[in-house]
Amino acid sequence: MAAGRERAARLLRQLQRAACRCPSHCHTYSRVPEHATLGNTDYAFEMAVSNIRYGEGVTKEIGMDLKNLGAQRVCLMTDKNLSQLPPVNAVLNSLAKYGVNFQMYDEVRVEPTDQSFLHAIEFAKKGEFDAYVAVGGGSVIDTCKAANLYASSPTSDFLDYVNAPIGKGKPVTVPLKPHIAVPTTAGTGSETTGVAIFDFKELKVKTGIASRAIKPTLGIIDPLHTLSMPERIVANSGFDVLCHALESYTALPYKMRSPCPSNPINRPAYQGSNPISDIWALHALRIVAKYLKRAIRNPEDREARANMHLASAFAGIGFGNAGVHLCHGMSYPISGLVKTYKPKDYNVDHSLVPHGLSVVLTSPAVFAFTAQVHPERHLEAAEILGADIRTARIKDAGFILADTLRKFLFDLNVDDGLAAIGYSKADIPALVKGTLPQMAFLFH
Repeated sequence: MAAGRERAARLLRQLQRAACRCPSHCHTYSRVPEHATLGNTDYAFEMAVSNIRYGEGVTKEIGMDLKNLGAQRVCLMTDKNLSQLPPVNAVLNSLAKYGVNFQMYDEVRVEPTDQSFLHAIEFAKKGEFDAYVAVGGGSVIDTCKAANLYASSPTSDFLDYVNAPIGKGKPVTVPLKPHIAVPTTAGTGSETTGVAIFDFKELKVKTGIASRAIKPTLGIIDPLHTLSMPERIVANSGFDVLCHALESYTALPYKMRSPCPSNPINRPAYQGSNPISDIWALHALRIVAKYLKRAIRNPEDREARANMHLASAFAGIGFGNAGVHLCHGMSYPISGLVKTYKPKDYNVDHSLVPHGLSVVLTSPAVFAFTAQVHPERHLEAAEILGADIRTARIKDAGFILADTLRKFLFDLNVDDGLAAIGYSKADIPALVKGTLPQMAFLFH
């Protein structure tokens, strides 16, 4: 058992040493990693939290916010589906009420690519906007972050800010325009993060642009917007919240992360589990356990959907400072190598494995493995999700959490493993190959 614990700890430590180079969730702006030496572990952690405003109907304040900012030319970004739905209408009404001049871009791609980013960037450059509003899920908010960045740095090449080794990973030193994010899904927590992720089509990998500088200026969390979410979008968004909470709570403690930075600017956002992130992660997990099933099954359950909207932000604060690990690390090839799978309730013209689904499918296997390092935390998580652990043996923590997750997911009609989304045993080498570039971020 000791050998297994050390193996799991070593893998988690390697993931942690990647710091914020997780392409889907990192926030680092340190380009050159420092190298670990024996005993050179960190002794401190720090918290970075976005400005958040929460309240039913709070979207009506956006027009006033933009007036307060002195905005003269606003870019409103969304996607084709949302452009006809209540969340965008609420923003449009507020802009009209306060006489805000704006142009709308509604061509955001669900699960963005480098090409869809470039299309939005070109629109932003031509518009010469002095403020941005993103209304949508993570795809919309991330696309808006990228558009704001490159319009603010018009002479930069696209790969300048893309994470290494695919891009140059340059630090962002230019000032960006104000960006108000209005999330309409309860999952990604993108309104709290400084990262914009996309599929790099040429290499068939996910990567991203990562810097605290591209965080939205303000996140508007209006629970009314979740009422229009279809069942499967609620489910898959909630699975992302579930894994954000579980992974950040079971990450290696910050004092086990190495190397200790020689300068605090090099301390990554993904620092490891810590006392403050733990509070947010556990609270988010309790909300998921209590409300996710209700939110999925009853679109009129305003209490459940409002609480899941909050849980998304809570988990975002947690994982944004502690980090995520294996579920997210293995999710990128699952979504990036998609063949013909098209999920229910997603009105898209291309094959797609939603991010939350790609993450949660591996969760039982992942936590059965990682429990060797923190069995007590895995048991605690299992109990929160409904397991009876009164007679549980500590050595069975991983299996108990894995079984609890399987039951939880089965109750919510989740696709049964990778085979259900179009993969076979023949695809395993390609999935492994697609996972390894994520590990490449670890070794320098």
